[in-house]
Amino acid sequence: MAQPSPILTGLLCRCPRCGEGKLFAGYLKVAPVCATCGLDLKFADSGDGPAIFVIFLVAPIVIGLALLVGALFNPPPYVHLILWIPTTLVLSLLLLPPFKGVLVALQYRHDAHEGHQ
Repeated sequence: MAQPSPILTGLLCRCPRCGEGKLFAGYLKVAPVCATCGLDLKFADSGDGPAIFVIFLVAPIVIGLALLVGALFNPPPYVHLILWIPTTLVLSLLLLPPFKGVLVALQYRHDAHEGHQ
């Protein structure tokens, strides 16, 4: 049986072994086991990795858009606050689960466990 792509299964928030079962039991809470293949997901600990990657992706996007809007329309500062705080929050919250899924899938693929070499 060929293993599914860790990037694709992670982005879809699916089980890293079968690619079918749900990876999360909540918003960011990893399910204890895959309902489809029975994979024990207790190994999954992505730490702060997803948040760091999301910050590195969202920050340049929001800064670039803010600079573009500022250059084209020259709005007052409160308009920037109204535009970019919600944009930053929404993008960050939407991207956290897929990024965590990718890191968990890569952790499974490379058999990365704490204290394991």
